[in-house]
Amino acid sequence: VSGKPMDRLVCGDVGFGKTEVAMRAAFVAVADGKQVAVLCPTTLLAEQHYQNFADRFAQVAHEWPVKVAEISRFKSKQEQAEAVRLLADGRIDILIGTHRLLQPDVKFDRLGLVIIDEEHRFGVRQKETLKALRAEVDVLTLTATPIPRTLGLSLEGLRDFSVIATPPQKRLAIKTFVHKWSNGLVREACLREFKRGGQVYVLHNEVATIENMRERLEKLLPEARIVVGHGQLPERELERVMREFTQQKHNLLLCSTIIETGIDNPHANTIVIARAEKFGLAQLHQLRGRVGRSHHQAYAYLLTDENAKPSTQAQRRLDAIQAMEELGSGFFLAMHDLEIRGAGEVLGENQSGEIHEIGFALYANMLNAAVRALKEGKAIPDLTQPLAITAEINLHFPALLPDAYCPDVHERLTLYKRLANCETEDALRLMQEELIDRYGAMPAQTQALIETHRLRLLGKPLGVAKLDAGNGAIQLRFMPNPPIEPMKIVGLMQQDRSFKLAGQDRVVWSKPTASLRERVLAIKELFNRLMD
Repeated sequence: VSGKPMDRLVCGDVGFGKTEVAMRAAFVAVADGKQVAVLCPTTLLAEQHYQNFADRFAQVAHEWPVKVAEISRFKSKQEQAEAVRLLADGRIDILIGTHRLLQPDVKFDRLGLVIIDEEHRFGVRQKETLKALRAEVDVLTLTATPIPRTLGLSLEGLRDFSVIATPPQKRLAIKTFVHKWSNGLVREACLREFKRGGQVYVLHNEVATIENMRERLEKLLPEARIVVGHGQLPERELERVMREFTQQKHNLLLCSTIIETGIDNPHANTIVIARAEKFGLAQLHQLRGRVGRSHHQAYAYLLTDENAKPSTQAQRRLDAIQAMEELGSGFFLAMHDLEIRGAGEVLGENQSGEIHEIGFALYANMLNAAVRALKEGKAIPDLTQPLAITAEINLHFPALLPDAYCPDVHERLTLYKRLANCETEDALRLMQEELIDRYGAMPAQTQALIETHRLRLLGKPLGVAKLDAGNGAIQLRFMPNPPIEPMKIVGLMQQDRSFKLAGQDRVVWSKPTASLRERVLAIKELFNRLMD
């Protein structure tokens, strides 16, 4: 058991079983005598979670009587007041709700676990409000596409991170199509689904014109049993619509984005999204995830405005969502979002932000250095200072990965980047072994490349900024204030006349070398003499 409260992000694609993880975590907390809060972004999702939790815990009621309650606008004022009173008395074990959970009148007797479902739908203040209920509360965050700030904090080690990468058995990837709106395409897509006994979502996110769309669909699909659902319907009406659709009394649900989060209907396997260019990446991915929740092949049609061209950004989003249609792509879409929008503020409230000022890789490196220093109990490095300068090494031999040795240009770029990131002799040796294992014996140019990196590592403790080794001499230039005693260099010059100073920061050693091996051995000898 860890000595500190849990703050874990579980990133699993839509329909991969995050709710199952939540139920098991809730059971562990309740068995330990704690209360659990489950925060959902929409009333429909809260209602669905309530039904699932109630059904699941009813199966073990004879051994573990667990009281589950819901608090949302689907409940009357009296029911909500009663739930709040029982919660404060400690007679409710699991409370599931929307933002209503964050109101000041909701008081927990012994809160132990907070589960935040669809984390990307909440703001920083709302999430921190829940944590403030009790300092030592465990927090479990569930999402398919974490927003940049959350993903950034997890990747940087400030919160724990788990990925559910395995889809349920027999689950098929959702086939995704991007087109302009076409009556023929919509009719064909809906009829195909109806003929196999399935149901269709048609998403039209403008409540003001949703009835016009209904009339249009009735003319286009006279065989469809259409029902309309959106957030401005009265609570009981919306509840009835969703229940009847789940019971297959209707086969086409014309709706707004209220279906976006977590609605689980295995019979609905086609979704048509009108004006898809108006939605964000996470939204499109969530909406697409409403279908394909059984073993049947599912289809998602992202239809753009028939009279206008999408903006460049919107087109990039649609291309990304179409390209990443395989199972488990939510995490990669979130990474795409992180690269596009930036990671936001670690301590502030912005959940995304401009990243172009320093670049994502450098930002991650700086934050990583600070986090590592704190974990090791060291002083935080001064991040305003220039980063460590990499020594420039010139052996006057070609140093590269030749085309004939590694033909794939993308693979070569990856290997160069990995070589540049080798910080220790062990890492470099493993890299060398991998190259020989994958591509065979190294040619002279690749050997020169490896030795160049090795000399860079060896010269780092001496403060070497530049090394130039030609046929007749080896020249070293040091960084300002190098970690080497000036008297050591003076002593070398007194012992061996082939050493001389060339300015304040340069040492020249007259040493003829013909081959790469001779040159590398001579430089290593020089480094050893400077270290002694």
